[in-house]
Amino acid sequence: MTQTNLSKRTPEEVFTHHAQSLGAEDLDAIMMDYADNATLISPAGVLRGKEAIRTFFADLLQSLPKAQWGVTTIYEGNVLFLEWTADSSRASVSDGVDTFIFQNGLITLQTVRNTTVPKA
Repeated sequence: MTQTNLSKRTPEEVFTHHAQSLGAEDLDAIMMDYADNATLISPAGVLRGKEAIRTFFADLLQSLPKAQWGVTTIYEGNVLFLEWTADSSRASVSDGVDTFIFQNGLITLQTVRNTTVPKA
């Protein structure tokens, strides 16, 4: 996708691509959805910029390889409230909650909170 095409995406289109990329475990495609100056906030702290966010997703995919994802979404303008679950051979999450803020077809801010429970 060109930068012009990316900027015209709706929040729903951005998140659809984000979810598909996460399911495919494609870090490059995941990062296409984030603005260069995006921020991700979690209980572990604040991550700024694509490289820091990329590391977050690399760790997430390692913790939850080939996960089956479940999502419930509520959109309001340029904001998405997301509840999610994930189940993989290594671990599961039953309480994921994120908020996304979109601008110009990209994610500019994301909050994330979840408990990853390792499997024995």
